[in-house]
Amino acid sequence: MRPLGTDKQLAERRKRGLALLRQGKTPREVAAALGVTERSVRRWRQDSQHPKHKKPARPPGRPSRLSPKQLKRLEQELQRGAFAHGYGEDYWTLDRVAHLIWELFGERYHPSGVWHLLHRLGWSSQKPQRLSLQRVDEDIVQWRRNVWPRIKKAS
Repeated sequence: MRPLGTDKQLAERRKRGLALLRQGKTPREVAAALGVTERSVRRWRQDSQHPKHKKPARPPGRPSRLSPKQLKRLEQELQRGAFAHGYGEDYWTLDRVAHLIWELFGERYHPSGVWHLLHRLGWSSQKPQRLSLQRVDEDIVQWRRNVWPRIKKAS
């Protein structure tokens, strides 16, 4: 289990532990002073004597198939709306966005991959609100003002 603290805080604790070891303290004393296990202190000492390969600079996972320039264009096209791309209703689905990516850039995306891509761009999923065709907004306002408070008091 990962100990509490940020990466920077944990690195600082390891540095303090290694400094105490260099001063001649035993792993047991260092562990007691820092509130860690003796095994951790021994592992820190071993890692400092035989460093492993350096961590890669890029984040883990497969790189995006779309360049930053393409992502910017995709976002501009999404902001134009679904009507502008020939859809009957003005909302985007994952399938529609995947189709748009295919048309613009020739890259195939699975809907779950589109969801991750949109999430990374700061877009969230929305559901279109279905409204009745017979809806009369003035009657709803009137009902909320007059009828609903009476019903609420009665219960």
